[in-house]
Amino acid sequence: MNIALRFINRSNDCGNSQIVLFQRDVIPEFGELAIAWRVIRYCGRDCIHPFAYSTDVEIALGDDHGNFSPRVPVANGTRLAIGAHPGGRPRLVNSPEGTVHSDIEVVNQLARGAVNVNAFVAGRLIAAKSAVAPGQKAVFRFSPVLWIGVGSQIEEGRALASAVISSANTPLELSTIASADIVMTGGGAGEKARPFQFELENVVRR
Repeated sequence: MNIALRFINRSNDCGNSQIVLFQRDVIPEFGELAIAWRVIRYCGRDCIHPFAYSTDVEIALGDDHGNFSPRVPVANGTRLAIGAHPGGRPRLVNSPEGTVHSDIEVVNQLARGAVNVNAFVAGRLIAAKSAVAPGQKAVFRFSPVLWIGVGSQIEEGRALASAVISSANTPLELSTIASADIVMTGGGAGEKARPFQFELENVVRR
């Protein structure tokens, strides 16, 4: 399901900062960093940046050369397996072990070869598990919460620096929302500078 969102800049920042939105995996692995799902740039004061967030997740395999397998739509409780394509490349197939309770699991059943497992939301990378070895599994658990913050030198689809993650501490709970505005205030320079703040306004519930 798509959720219609609008970012509105009502801060004292004139579009010089980058606004990053990302999700925190409910069950992160050691050393795993969040992925910059969407980065908003050059959005001046009183300007609007519309976009959509989706509760639907797609899974694709990837390698270190920037190649991806076709994306497979998944729901919570889905278990997929990584098998070998007749051509020799890894591919996603339904797991013979059936479903799981609530997580999304991808089990590497290859005889050899580690694989990167990627999760996409609204067509953009939102989480990744790197180098999943044979016999191991990638596990994802998402809640409909986006985190938002301000940073610099951020690239969509790339891991966020730990400093950005620790400073981006504003969660946006979207579980019952059909549409909303995300309003940024604060900012500025000198003694009048205030921390950036984010609030949901004009919320329409479903």
